Amino acid sequence: MTTQSPKRAVPAPAERASNLGAAERAATLQACAALKDLPGALLPILHAVQQALTYVPKDAVPLIAHELNLTRAEIHGVISFYHYFRSTRPGRSVLRICRAEACQAVGAAALEAHAKASLGVDLHGTTADEAITLEAVYCLGNCALGPSVMLDERLEGRVDAQRLDELVAEARSRA
Repeated sequence: MTTQSPKRAVPAPAERASNLGAAERAATLQACAALKDLPGALLPILHAVQQALTYVPKDAVPLIAHELNLTRAEIHGVISFYHYFRSTRPGRSVLRICRAEACQAVGAAALEAHAKASLGVDLHGTTADEAITLEAVYCLGNCALGPSVMLDERLEGRVDAQRLDELVAEARSRA
């Protein structure tokens, strides 16, 4: 005589592959539900997820792929192509240094080198205290006042090493 084991519901492949926490999962699914019917919905969904979570977790990719009937590779390709999207959680503040030609002409390369040295990170890196993530951006639209940086949503022009250090100290004091 054989005994049958009770049937268990088998989760969908997207659910099996996801290790998202409840809040991250809810934010991802909410973005998908609200935006998936738009033409070209992937970019708006990725923006919404990043706005809600500060990054696009790798475990959100299978859920988004499932909701849009795309492959994980297609989603990953878009995330990795656009520098704006992050796949890891950033620091409490994000410092963006403009690398466009107008800012380069007035010292942005030296400012970037100073930022890397003083923060102890390379571009797209986060300081050990998780206070600052350093990123490059290719125009902040503040060309007449270069070199320009953006700390979180605050645009600053004519930034030198001393002003950069002041901005970083302010950001760290808020943390």
